[in-house]
Amino acid sequence: MGYNTVIFDMDGTILDTLEDLRASANYILCREGMAPITLEQTRRYVGNGARVLWEQILGPDHPDLDRLLADFKLWYAAHNQIRTGPYAGILELMEALRQRGITMAVVSNKPHESVLALSRQFFGDYMALSMGEQAGISRKPAPDMVWSVMEQLGRQKDECVYVGDSEVDFATAGNAGLDCVSVSWGFRDRELLEQLGPKAIIDSPMELLEHLD
Repeated sequence: MGYNTVIFDMDGTILDTLEDLRASANYILCREGMAPITLEQTRRYVGNGARVLWEQILGPDHPDLDRLLADFKLWYAAHNQIRTGPYAGILELMEALRQRGITMAVVSNKPHESVLALSRQFFGDYMALSMGEQAGISRKPAPDMVWSVMEQLGRQKDECVYVGDSEVDFATAGNAGLDCVSVSWGFRDRELLEQLGPKAIIDSPMELLEHLD
């Protein structure tokens, strides 16, 4: 039996969010008289949630970490759709999945409000459920968000596959007891993905269809 549910990561997997993340971080940094971060730094720092992003930027013991993190979340929530958009071929993939009767969901370490807004803006009703980081539930690579989505959808582990672009996604899938398909167009190098050893590495969205049976 093949999978009937695909659970996607968001950043670096279905949405290219890098420019807006960098711009929002740099708005806060420049406001504070601090040096901006580069696109490559942003690429390396994202994947574990907003707090870890800012711990990477400032250091985990910076006295203003909580204040600047809160300011960043507010600014990013209002400015997260300027240069952000689906990767080429993603919407075509989602339509093909819908035609096959495959259920789709998103589990991301982005703040929950941003995940809901971006999912609604770019994917409409393709997503049966979208979940981001929120109080009371451990973020990835803990399996809790994935399990919550599966429970709400009424799915078992062997019915679901997790699709992501990073080592965090690979670990999340493993911790949740799911197979992982990694995408090569995201925020991590293919060499790293090959070292992880996912079920498959795909180079274009439509290739996912080959790994669902």
